[in-house]
Amino acid sequence: MIEERWSAGGLVGTFARPVGDPTRGPAVVILAGSGPNLRDGTLGTYRRIAEGLAADGIRSVRYDKRGIGESRALVAREDDVVLQHFVDDAVTAARDLQARSDVSAVVIVGHSEGALLAILAAAKAKVAGIVLLAGPGRRFDVILREQIKNLPLSPGQEHFRTETLSILETLARGERVAHVSKQNMALFRPSVQPFLISLIPVDPTVEFGRLTVPALIVQGARDVQIKQADFEALKKARPDAKAFVLPEANHMLTRAPANLSDLAAQIKSYDRNAPLVPELLPALTAFIKSVSAAP
Repeated sequence: MIEERWSAGGLVGTFARPVGDPTRGPAVVILAGSGPNLRDGTLGTYRRIAEGLAADGIRSVRYDKRGIGESRALVAREDDVVLQHFVDDAVTAARDLQARSDVSAVVIVGHSEGALLAILAAAKAKVAGIVLLAGPGRRFDVILREQIKNLPLSPGQEHFRTETLSILETLARGERVAHVSKQNMALFRPSVQPFLISLIPVDPTVEFGRLTVPALIVQGARDVQIKQADFEALKKARPDAKAFVLPEANHMLTRAPANLSDLAAQIKSYDRNAPLVPELLPALTAFIKSVSAAP
């Protein structure tokens, strides 16, 4: 893989191309999941995807999300950031690739929250296809509420669950919460609440169902964050989409233990040194090449 610095619209990232680069071919925009992700991802997931694509002759762009790394200048105040900004960034990246003479077609690959961004961006950018990796099939507040209710807590920590659910209900009404405990600041700090308020009303299945662009839905069978219910909801929204299950994969697309109830073992599987499950990249490249070859 040959890597070059890439920038567009204030975003900065990496353009990756195959060694012995052919004259022209398909390219992918890789969209990171939630949180302040740099271009490679917290565990290097997105760099591994770029490497695998390049090995099969496919170019890609991955970038630091706005407000972090080399793209930090795009955000002066976290309070000003809403979901649409990240959608616009994905559209910017897709259109930049489309303008390149060495790119024949563009596919957006989104992971986790990035899958939602891929859906929303595909409504604005004329891409050849989209790939949803461990993408949510329910609203953010529905998924988070389920996760919080199932979180094992000691009796002395029940106040955390109560406060979290209360904050979530308030944000779902479009209202901000002034007082947040230290324990909840990482998720619900006042400066990130405008983003959450903009995210919560978006139903991935409704938006996905409006698209006609070719799509691939990929789900890890051992994902404890995005569940089978999300996968099934996305499939129902677009029965024509290709769907693929990775039997041993967790949310980060690496191998995880079969016991989904053992949270300690599941968390341990989020290992920076763990390779992607072997079934992932063949499925990605086959889909990308099939939609890119279409007239």
